[in-house]
Amino acid sequence: MTTGLTPPPGRYPTERPVSTRRRWLIILSIVVVAAGLTVAFVGYKKFADPPVSGEATGYDIVDATTIDVQFTVTRSDPREPVACVVRARARDGSEVGRREVLVAPGDAQQTGVVSRVRTSAAPAIGEVFGCSQTVPAYLRPPTD
Repeated sequence: MTTGLTPPPGRYPTERPVSTRRRWLIILSIVVVAAGLTVAFVGYKKFADPPVSGEATGYDIVDATTIDVQFTVTRSDPREPVACVVRARARDGSEVGRREVLVAPGDAQQTGVVSRVRTSAAPAIGEVFGCSQTVPAYLRPPTD
């Protein structure tokens, strides 16, 4: 039996090669960091400030089947037309009216708009469902 500080010969390797376990740990760490950066980039592109947004600023119930919705459209390029969907909802939250509105190009980044929405039941609130730079052909004015 050996009683010194050195291990018996041949029992332990004298050189320590880079273990495959450590190599896998390094590779996995690089993959995790790359995936995290990819998710962050996609999230930023998807949830960053949109090029156009609409926000309801008020509404006026005209009668049992009509509501006027006031809203503000904010866009990064005011020279581009915008299509907004404005809707009316009943007291129970159900949608009772909807209208697409063309917001024509202008000079200001923020534009105030009022739109009348006809409803199928008594309206309780008017709101902006959403706005988009993609304007359907039927909303665009005819070109000569």
